[in-house]
Amino acid sequence: MKEKKQESHSLDLSSDYLSLNDPVICKVEVDLTRWLTDLSGRKNWEVWSESENDNYVIFFLKQANEDAEVTLYNSGYARVDINGEAVFQGDIIGENASSAQLSYYNVESGEKILLN
Repeated sequence: MKEKKQESHSLDLSSDYLSLNDPVICKVEVDLTRWLTDLSGRKNWEVWSESENDNYVIFFLKQANEDAEVTLYNSGYARVDINGEAVFQGDIIGENASSAQLSYYNVESGEKILLN
């Protein structure tokens, strides 16, 4: 009987390689002025101020005599009011993919991660 010789191959991954066990932060980036232009049909929105909480961020925007309030929750939910009337309420990624973009970052280094 012939004995088979087993070869061992080691996989040498660089330290920059992202493991499935590495913690990652997912951020949603939204072009607020473009989104409000899409929702309202009016251009030239400007961010007037913002207020941050542990669970959400509220942006106040103005355009001529119009006022808008955009609330972005950490869960990905959003609400948009223009002149006190709700014009959007729901999942910002699922319903608004054109103005929202997901970005991923390494928790430890803060470096942006590109996923294929």
